[in-house]
Amino acid sequence: MKRALVLTGLVAIAAVVGALAYRSAVRDRGYRVLIASGEAALTYGDALAAVEDFSGAIAVRPDAMLARLLRGETYRRRGDLDLAARDFRAASALDPTATRPLEALGDILLSQERFKRAAQSYEARLRLDDRSASVLYKLALARYRDGAVAEALADARRATALDDQLAEAHYLTALCLRDLGQAPEALAALEASVERSPGLLPAREELADLLAVSGRNAEQMEQLQVLAGLDSKHTARQVAIGLAQARAGQAALSVATLSAALEQAPDQSLVNAALGRVWLRIAEDRHESDAVSKALEALERAASALSATSETKALYGRALVLSGQFEAAEQLFQQAIERYPIDPSALLHLDAVAEQLGHLEIARAALTEYVALVQPDPEAAAHAARVGGLSLKLHDAAGALPWLRRALAATPDDVNVLTSMAEAQLQTGDTENAKATSRRALALDPTSRQLIALDRRLGKAGTEAAPAPIR
Repeated sequence: MKRALVLTGLVAIAAVVGALAYRSAVRDRGYRVLIASGEAALTYGDALAAVEDFSGAIAVRPDAMLARLLRGETYRRRGDLDLAARDFRAASALDPTATRPLEALGDILLSQERFKRAAQSYEARLRLDDRSASVLYKLALARYRDGAVAEALADARRATALDDQLAEAHYLTALCLRDLGQAPEALAALEASVERSPGLLPAREELADLLAVSGRNAEQMEQLQVLAGLDSKHTARQVAIGLAQARAGQAALSVATLSAALEQAPDQSLVNAALGRVWLRIAEDRHESDAVSKALEALERAASALSATSETKALYGRALVLSGQFEAAEQLFQQAIERYPIDPSALLHLDAVAEQLGHLEIARAALTEYVALVQPDPEAAAHAARVGGLSLKLHDAAGALPWLRRALAATPDDVNVLTSMAEAQLQTGDTENAKATSRRALALDPTSRQLIALDRRLGKAGTEAAPAPIR
């Protein structure tokens, strides 16, 4: 009897095990079918169907990493980055030894400009396998964009040590070296980058810029010409060549290059702005009236375009000043400072032409805005002194004082600033300090007629303010 019961139990257990095995086999087969169907849908570009299939696979096998990974990659193709990141995190949690989910998550975070978290994801990926040059490069890129330049340089160099043919890593190495002030080393890294990938345009652009800074104009021109050949559809390449020729003193060749580009450019405003810049430079250097006319012609066309930049309008204003059209120039400079980003030079030119026209409020406002915009300002003391002087002309002595103090802090022995300070102190009723400032200025320049006259006025002011003597 007992033996019969045991046999019956064994049969029952076998039946249950068989049933479970059958169900598991059916589940696994259904899972594989859904994965295959989702991959086929991706092949045909049907991302929605792929998501449905992979979601079905996840429902069948919630513990399977692959379905989460594939659905995440599908979401990324569709641009649903947050959903993709969620699936990559889940896939990594299901299989902590898998490298693909961590790298994919890092790529998502990098594209979302969440640089610190992207770097953390790449670091986790590299802890599993630190022999991937491409992941090291992406880690370096995340750190560079997060502002950690020294760390980025170390990672980029590790990437090039693993794969010396990785042009992007050499390019990133160069950017780090440039930011750290190591220009010769940056040049070498850029040359290595373009040697390995001749079509890497950003590297060639940076190389051309560094060559120009280094004074290697012939080599810069060579790089610009290569860029123009690689990217012939963009007029900006020809413009860059023309402007480089002008900087190298080849004005005639520059005009020829830009004139040829003008005939082929669908949008001529960019070329007209460059051509006008070259003619303006010729006009300012050589004082040729014909060059002024040609600068005006080109810059008028460029400045009238809806896309005209602040810099272009400022250039047109400068050409108008050369031709003696000061009122029109003032209007152009005012238009220039209303375009963003503002060309700071437009504010200085507006200050100068507005004062010439007697529009002192406009001149002071322009210069004040320039001082606020340009930091650090190498001419800070001179500009502060000028704002103070304009304020005095506007009979705003109280407004002049802080600017003159700022100027004197940088140039304490500037006689002109000391004279303006004494005048401002006198006008605000601070006679004693005005006298002290005047005496200090006279000690530096006892022959100044302006100071002598001011000292006499201060003497009269002191007499008028003095109490009557006691008899």
